[in-house]
This record gives sequence, C-alpha cells and structure tokens, in this order.
Amino acid sequence: MYVCNCNGIRERDVRAAIDEGAVKPSEVFRRCGSRPQCARCVLDMRRMIDTACVASAKPSHAEAGPTRLAGASQG
Repeated sequence: MYVCNCNGIRERDVRAAIDEGAVKPSEVFRRCGSRPQCARCVLDMRRMIDTACVASAKPSHAEAGPTRLAGASQG
C-alpha cells in the first residue's frame, strides 16, 4: 500500500526506513531519496514511527519495571 502517493513511497519502504533508524518523517524521506511534497503522508509516517517505537520499547520497559521495584524495596 502507498503511504506517499507523490513520491511512490510504500508502507514497506517506510518500515524499512524505520528499521534502519528513521525516527522522523524527514528521515524516512531522506532514506527513500525523496522530499515531502503535499505532506499528507506525514501523519501516517508519524503513526508508523510511534507504533514501532512503542512496540520496541515495551519489552525493555517490562524488564526494567521489576528491577526498579526490587531496587526500591531494598532501599
């Protein structure tokens, strides 16, 4: 599915850019070798980036939670 019709950037392209470290839409455009034009896609890119960040942060957050509690109880 296309995320950016102006530049022909597909969802898989955005995901690949995010996997390579893009954390802002401007970085996605840069990695795809394009520039924003109408910017309608920017919100969708931000959602995809946020979703990826939340998904990758959950395991580390869950692991850190009990450690903090254990450290606090030792006090």
